[in-house]
Amino acid sequence: MARKPGNKGSGGGQAGGNGGGKGGGKVSDARHKAVRVKTARGRKSSSTRWLQRQLNDPYVLEAKRLGYRGRAAFKLKEIDEKYDVLPRAGTVVDLGCAPGGWVQIARERLGKEPDGRERGRVVGIDLLACDPVPGAVLIEGDFTDDDAPAWLRAELDGPVDVVLSDMAANTTGHAPTDHLRTQALAELAYAFAEEVLKPGGNFVSKVFAGGTEKGLLDQLKRDFEKVAHFKPPASRKESPEMYVVAIGFRGGGEG
Repeated sequence: MARKPGNKGSGGGQAGGNGGGKGGGKVSDARHKAVRVKTARGRKSSSTRWLQRQLNDPYVLEAKRLGYRGRAAFKLKEIDEKYDVLPRAGTVVDLGCAPGGWVQIARERLGKEPDGRERGRVVGIDLLACDPVPGAVLIEGDFTDDDAPAWLRAELDGPVDVVLSDMAANTTGHAPTDHLRTQALAELAYAFAEEVLKPGGNFVSKVFAGGTEKGLLDQLKRDFEKVAHFKPPASRKESPEMYVVAIGFRGGGEG
């Protein structure tokens, strides 16, 4: 199901991945014939470099082969393989879910009941429209809106098992500013997670180079059994992104 706040719609679309279970997050960097892109008239050289990188990126190629909506899907796979953050049953909330790769991985991880029904629940939100993912509720809306938590709660049946956030502010090119803006989104994500997570739940959020600011990091260490920073292999080496992973919530969500 994909909908805007206040407007319910029916799902559809095609699920990605091989279905059910864990594993398969590693992508071989085996040599393949490199694709060279000529600079077309009117195309900037930077656009040509981006296109060539995309066409020769093993994660992009593997995502296309498996039906994932982008290479970012492998970041969550790799986080899950290292920290076992995704549940086999229960509820997952994905903040900043477009284009839907993380929703696909969460849905794949939850799997199906013996009778074929989707197990658990996945709810996502993003400012950008996201094509439907079978078995998931996707909200088109701005998570920084004051009403966003209420939109999400309306789709939840109670406390949740995992809150994921791959949100990042639009980059300015000024690293300290980009770090602070994305840090603010991580803090906003945890303010929501703190209210809805069940005891033992997990929280994953994108942060930028420099890691999590001391205030939030201290709070996470107080509220969770284990806290770590991790840069998945699928994250481009030149990217400043990394993830804070918090395991074993000590509190109790309100639902």
